[in-house]
Amino acid sequence: SSEVLEAIENVVQGVLQSLAQKKAPVLTVANRTDWRNIEFKDSVGLQMMPDCTAKQIRSDCPQSAKRFALMLKILSMIYKMVQSNTYATKRDIYYSDTLLFGSQSVVDEIINDISCMLKIPRRSLHVLSTTKGFVAGNLSYTEEDGTKVNCTCSATVFTVPSNVQGIKNLTSRAKFILIVEKDATFQRLLDDDFFNKVSPCIMITGRGIPDLNTRLLVRKLWDSFQIPIFTLMDADPHGVEIMCVYKYGSVSMSFEAHHLTVPSIKWLGLLPSDLERLNICKDALIPFTKQDENKLASIQKRPYIACQPLWKKELEIMAASRLKAEIQVLTSLSSDYLSRVYLPNKLQFGGWL
Repeated sequence: SSEVLEAIENVVQGVLQSLAQKKAPVLTVANRTDWRNIEFKDSVGLQMMPDCTAKQIRSDCPQSAKRFALMLKILSMIYKMVQSNTYATKRDIYYSDTLLFGSQSVVDEIINDISCMLKIPRRSLHVLSTTKGFVAGNLSYTEEDGTKVNCTCSATVFTVPSNVQGIKNLTSRAKFILIVEKDATFQRLLDDDFFNKVSPCIMITGRGIPDLNTRLLVRKLWDSFQIPIFTLMDADPHGVEIMCVYKYGSVSMSFEAHHLTVPSIKWLGLLPSDLERLNICKDALIPFTKQDENKLASIQKRPYIACQPLWKKELEIMAASRLKAEIQVLTSLSSDYLSRVYLPNKLQFGGWL
């Protein structure tokens, strides 16, 4: 905490020095959304380059003066929380003055900018993000406040903890981890008692694009157990994008890649080639939208696709057919095809990429 306080004090000192010299104070933040600032490393994923371009948030410019003020306001809130060892969610910060901040996304952006500027992970700033992910299966652990969580006993779903770094005593007999894109598929697998029938496993869903805590938990489970991690996504560009976030990270959070990515993650399904292999009826597939085409084209250009020839092939199949499918398409074969046939066969015969 002393490191965090010192980093904030240095920023404020810089502002005061500028004022003392009758200069307009400026905050310098790395440009987090520019692909030119990102390098791809096989062992880490997408990470920010040390000498990346930065943007200046000036106090004397009408376009950025408000953002400058909001950054100082949130820095002061973080400083007080670290000093008093209290925590707040991003929502708490927004609701402390909704008129001032204007929207939740403004708060989210500024907190990420501050984390990047100070080079300090967000949880060390005592800011917690609201968790939306779920976990179930063969896993038990103790939360930071001493609460014991046992996912193993039942088909109960547990919310991913809001302070993943604080959990300890993780135990599991799981043979693999399955990341499921959507909540509906996750619930279906629970109803079918999938994680007990095939072999003990841990199931996680970020319910779409994963939040920070879900990604941190996947990474923590990988560090703790070193067991295979598979993803079960829709066969569409959006599903591929989500899988890439778990595996290689995102551009906007590339400054935290070392804590968030798991490059060993495997693509289990739903593969575009599976649709042909299983003779899925064309009527059950969904035609591409313009947005799908653009998203797929942008994914195909990314640096990590070049080192994944089998993925590249699957994306080419998707691009050529211009059709996509949700995991639910497998119910056209039989209602429990996913848990009874598809997943057991894939896991037994190595049908992943």
